[in-house]
Order: sequence, then C-alpha cells, then structure tokens
Amino acid sequence: MSRGTTPDMKMHRDSAKYAQEQDQQDPLRHLREQFVIPSKADLHSKTLHSVPGTQPGADESSIYLCGNSLGLQPTLTQKYFQQYLQTWASKGVFGHFKEVEDSNLVPWLHVDDDVVGDMAKVVGALPSETAVMQTLTANLHLMMASFHRPTKERYKIMLEGKAFPSDHYAVDSHIRHHELDPEEAMILIEPKTKENPILDTDYIKSIIDKHAESTALLLLPGIQFYTGQFFDMPTITSYAQSKGITVGWDLAHAVGNIPMQLHDWNVDFAVWCTYKYLNCGPGSIGGAFVHERHGQVTAKSAGPHGESRFEYRPRLSGWWGSSKASRFAMENEFHPIPGAAGFQLSNPSVADTTAVRASMDVFKQTDMNQLREKSLKLTKYLEDLLDSLAKEQEASGGDACFSIMTPRNPAERGAQLSVLLVPGLLDAVMHHLEKAGIVVDERRPDVIRVAPAPLYNSFEDVFTFVQRFDEACKEARQAGASQQASAVMVDGGKEDKGWSEIK
Repeated sequence: MSRGTTPDMKMHRDSAKYAQEQDQQDPLRHLREQFVIPSKADLHSKTLHSVPGTQPGADESSIYLCGNSLGLQPTLTQKYFQQYLQTWASKGVFGHFKEVEDSNLVPWLHVDDDVVGDMAKVVGALPSETAVMQTLTANLHLMMASFHRPTKERYKIMLEGKAFPSDHYAVDSHIRHHELDPEEAMILIEPKTKENPILDTDYIKSIIDKHAESTALLLLPGIQFYTGQFFDMPTITSYAQSKGITVGWDLAHAVGNIPMQLHDWNVDFAVWCTYKYLNCGPGSIGGAFVHERHGQVTAKSAGPHGESRFEYRPRLSGWWGSSKASRFAMENEFHPIPGAAGFQLSNPSVADTTAVRASMDVFKQTDMNQLREKSLKLTKYLEDLLDSLAKEQEASGGDACFSIMTPRNPAERGAQLSVLLVPGLLDAVMHHLEKAGIVVDERRPDVIRVAPAPLYNSFEDVFTFVQRFDEACKEARQAGASQQASAVMVDGGKEDKGWSEIK
C-alpha cells in the first residue's frame, strides 16, 4: 500500500513492513552493497577476525548511523589499496610515472589531478577551483594565511560561538599571528538563548551588520556539527560580501551530505575533510575550494633583482603548487599553478588519495541531488518515528526522555538529527545501544547525533534504531529510578541510625 493511499498512516509508518517497503522502492538501495557494514560480532570482538557463527547474531549487521563522524569503508577501497601496494612493491619509484594496465589507479604523479574533477562535482565547483590536499585544519590555516589580510580598519574574524574547537583554535592563532588580541578581534555569533542553539539567517545578518565595518573575514560551517543545522550559504555569503567581508566555509559536515554550488554561490574559499560522508577513512586527506577569481596567475617580465615572473594571490607556497614542468627543475622559482591547485604544498599521500578514488567511484554511480532526495526521506522518517515515540512516552504517564534540537525544516538540516536527552541518561542509553549493535555519536553532556547516510543506510536501519532507542530510554529511566530509591533508603537508614544513637 502506498504512502498516499493508506487509511492509517501512523500504523503503517510505525511498522517494520513500511520500512521494508520503502527500502524495496528505493532506487539507490544497490549502493548499500558498495560498503562494508560491520556485524554486531565485529563491533563486540576484541580481535580483528571474529569467527562467523560462534557468537549470537554473529552474521547480523550492526545499525551504523555514525557517518557524520566516520563513514563506512567502500568495498572498492581494499581492492584499490591492494593495487597501490602492489604497484609500490613491484615498481618502486617508477610508480610515480609508469602506467599499470591492470590497475584502476593512475601514476602517482597525477593522483590529485585524477580525483579533483569528481570532487568538484560533489561541491559544485570547477575542477580548477578544487584541490585534494592536506587535512581540514591545515587547509583552513592555508586559506586564512591567504585570505585574512587585516588592515587598520578591517581586521576582525567572525565565527560562530559553538564552532568546532579546531576552527576556533585556527582563528585564534591567526589573530595572534598578526599581533592582534583575540578578545577584541574575534567576533563570536552566540545563540540568542541557551535553550535554542539554532542561528537563523536574519540573526546572523544582524551580527554582520553590527561589526561589518571592522570585519575582514567571516568563517562559518556549512552544517553545524552539534545541532545539525544547515546554514543558508548563498544568502549569508552574498550578504557578507556586500559589506566588504571575505567569506569562507568549513564543509566538514556538509560535503557529501548536501548539494552545494560553491562556484555559483560566489564563495571565496572553503575547506573540508573526507572521512565523514565521503567515506575515505580516519584522518584522510582533505579538500579545498578557491573561487576562480582568486586563483588567477598572470605572467610578467622578471625584475632586475630576480623578482617573481608571476602575479598571483599571496599564499604559503610549496613545491606541489608549482607547475609540473618546474617541480623537478630545482631552479627554486615558484611557478604557481592557476586555481586551487596552486595552493598545494607537499605531494599528496598516495594511500589517502587511493581512498578518495574509491569513494569517488561510488559517488559517480549517483549524484548529490539523488542522494539529497533519499536523505530528506530518511531523516524525515527518523523524525516522525521519534515524534511518535515521544508521544507514547508522554502518554505513559510522564515526560518524553528526549527532544530533537535540529531544525524541523528539512531545508535547514542535512542527514543528521541531534537528540537532546533528559540529563543523566546519556551513559545508560549509549551503553544499551552499543550492546544492541547500534552505532551513533555522543556529545556530552546529553546529546546523541543520529545520521542516516543515504549511500548505505536504509529505512529498516532507522526503524530498528528507534525500537532500540525506546528500549534504551526505558532501561535508563528504570536504572535511574532504582538508584534514586537506593539513595533514599541509604539516607533514611543513616537518619534512623543517628536518631537511635541520640536516644
């Protein structure tokens, strides 16, 4: 029965059958087979190789809803890594230049070029505006070294008050590098109230207005890691730039999660990691975007004292940002590559970039619009089931043990719902979920982040999670009630003993 014709939508949506039907109708369901999903036995085993069938549920897959922290491994990754290792073993240094006919990988000299075109499609950029290089915070430092050019009038950097710590550290260090005081030069966009951590666009614009004349750079996340809020990137970018402010974006939780058009949105620069929704492995190589207007290189006549023969945006330079023709010439003259590639430093890790190649070969089987369409359905399904559970908990004679803190408007969130638990329940809830083979992320003191990734998560994953979460809440509350009862008995015993001794 279809969603539009069922007479009892609630019963249908709250049933396992409904989830199974949605999975059967999912045009992207085949992509799940492109990933290695740990079994429950794998998660609980203390060794790397558990023996199938020797533990209860040994072959039962875990429910992995933690792609916002670390994405699952594509099945292609192991195959491509083996090719990389065999090339290294059999070719040595020749692996930099020689084609290998039975490998999916290019010579190492071209590993970054090989993936930037596909990565550019993921972020909505020109290939020339995209670089696969360094790591997220390193790229943020490189971009800020080039784009934060403080003057006497404009020197402040604006960021959200709850930014991921590494972003805060990077901004603080650049302000100090220019011998400025972070207390005065760092503008934090704080939520209006502690109860509502969401930063709406009009509020952000009002903070921009307040500090526009003294602000040089605005740095915000595409998606806020804690709340899951998706910021209105094109509107905020355009508004800040209209005030003369350079705009950069941290896309750690946005890349591979939501469609973006960095070029069309006229973003100045952006940085990201590849180990969350891009599934390239822990600490893997990062990415950077530099709008084409900032990546131009103009040749000029050499000066009398050996000045550079090129005009380009100032940056921290390295040999991999110099033209391939000059890299091995050893002439110590930097020939910047036009575009984002000119911001590269060292040759990229071939192992890391091999993982990126595997990831991109999965993404090439779909596109960001299709992934977004499925993501919206999955996240809405999760929201509806959680709302239904909250009503059941309230109807049973008490308050719900949780609330959803992520924006309810689907356009203002990605593939994540942040669930705020009643204080004191987090440890017990997480313990129960882990025992049940449910993998989600926690943020202390009271938040779990649940991220159904459309590449590999299913409606049945979401349904099972909510069932186990219900059990976890009940168990946590029962444990809390037992502890309170024990505490009362202990306190009562002490009081009785003391009164007896007085008498």
